[in-house]
Amino acid sequence: MPNVFQNLISSKRVFREIKMLSFFKHDNVLSALDILQPPLINFFQEIYVITELMESDLHKIIVSSQPLTPDHIKVFLYQILRGLKYLHSARILHRDIKPGNLLVNSNCLLKICDFGLARVEENDRSRKMTQEVVTQYYRAPELLMGAKYYHEAIDMWSIGCIFAELLGRQILFQAQTPIQQVNSLISF
Repeated sequence: MPNVFQNLISSKRVFREIKMLSFFKHDNVLSALDILQPPLINFFQEIYVITELMESDLHKIIVSSQPLTPDHIKVFLYQILRGLKYLHSARILHRDIKPGNLLVNSNCLLKICDFGLARVEENDRSRKMTQEVVTQYYRAPELLMGAKYYHEAIDMWSIGCIFAELLGRQILFQAQTPIQQVNSLISF
């Protein structure tokens, strides 16, 4: 993780992600095995987090010429749902589920990664959450419409979009702007 102390927002994001990676213990969620200490604390600019080796991600597989059988799709979808159930049981909203954040190895083991935008779901509904989460193509309609309060359904919408992408080998709703994205959802 380079330039971790570039600004306060990126520092908080990195801290939150490392905290979560250290907590996670699930077959389908990436976890930190170790964190390397910097040699000189005064020149601490990067953090090295050791995780299990994953050779690829789901995006690279989708855009490749490698055949995807119905069994592959079932195995991938099952693992995504298992990992997400674990996160949601811990009241964690990932908020950026997309094929590039789903790591895969040569045995078809899948792990959810990239927790920089993840948040613990609040019981306090007076606290607004940002709508600028989730890559636009996988963003739930309520986020596109400006919702400030949401729950795990936004992650489930993203998984539905990924499922369709696995089947069709292309992004289901691909627009340039959030307004165009809403229009493509309506006209689908």
